[in-house]
Amino acid sequence: MTTDYEPRLFAGDSEIRALGEGLLACALPREAWTHEAHLGACLWLLTERPDIDVDAEIAGIIRRFNESVGGVNDDTQGYHDSITRAYVAGVRLFLAETGETGLAGRVNAMLLSDVGRRDWPLRFYSRDLLFSVPARRGFVEPDLAPLP
Repeated sequence: MTTDYEPRLFAGDSEIRALGEGLLACALPREAWTHEAHLGACLWLLTERPDIDVDAEIAGIIRRFNESVGGVNDDTQGYHDSITRAYVAGVRLFLAETGETGLAGRVNAMLLSDVGRRDWPLRFYSRDLLFSVPARRGFVEPDLAPLP
């Protein structure tokens, strides 16, 4: 995981909604599915799509999208369950603590926060465990600290 990067911030709410809707419809170009898009779509799902049970459905949503753009979900690539579930917990934590309002304001503040960092899950997981096949294929409890 890269730890030193400048996140791409979003210009407005509509850009984030389009990402979330494109994810659900499997209509995003593969190159649009960035780290920032993952987190923005997650926050959008949690705040604007109460009809979707994120905990129950996120794996299927992302796996289906990956396959729609020619990706593979296997032992080395594609959907990673433990990383995804760690970030879902992180997005919820951020939402509980932020004073930001508006979709883009919240997403951009999150991307600039600790939760938005690409290495954030490594606060809870050792590298070996996080990047193991079992952690990719299903949720594995962290070995360094509990998730928030």
